[in-house]
Amino acid sequence: MRKIKIMEHISLDGVIQHEKSEDFAYSDWTTPYRSAEGLQLVMETQGNRFDLLLGRRTYDLWTQYWPKAGDSAIANSINAATKYIATHRPESLEWGPVNDLGTDIAVGISQLKTTDGPDLIVWGSSSLTSLLLEQGLVDEVILIVYPVLLGQGKRFFSDRAAACHLQLLSSKTTSTGVIMNTYQYAGLLPI
Repeated sequence: MRKIKIMEHISLDGVIQHEKSEDFAYSDWTTPYRSAEGLQLVMETQGNRFDLLLGRRTYDLWTQYWPKAGDSAIANSINAATKYIATHRPESLEWGPVNDLGTDIAVGISQLKTTDGPDLIVWGSSSLTSLLLEQGLVDEVILIVYPVLLGQGKRFFSDRAAACHLQLLSSKTTSTGVIMNTYQYAGLLPI
């Protein structure tokens, strides 16, 4: 059985957005805090081999960057990973190896999780993240927290995300003030 890990670069106020838009100007907000030790923590947490579980918007954004990122350990591992995509347009998926999750995304992910294979890592994809937590399909949540407040931008959880318990497994800090917190999913909060 595969584990599902959600990994996010996140500001102190919960922003995960990195792409510029009309109402968000901070596309490079993580850059000043990136370090070799931070990259090493990400690589260790992802593991040597993993597959990706992505929403369509994140997949499309990543398609513009990772296939052209050059030869590096992180680019090579992301490009080699099988990408499982939540999409209504599977015929337009080009960056592979790639598979769609079918018309019922929750069922597709549940079935995928029971197969043999490497861990499934979710980056970005806040709508997918909410669904995974609500369905109890997440094993770990890894938040890479940057010491910055952005005040605006797309948040990690949507307003309709189910309230849940997370148990802290570990916390590691880099010399630039980035904190990587690893949590285990511990169930939904009672209403």
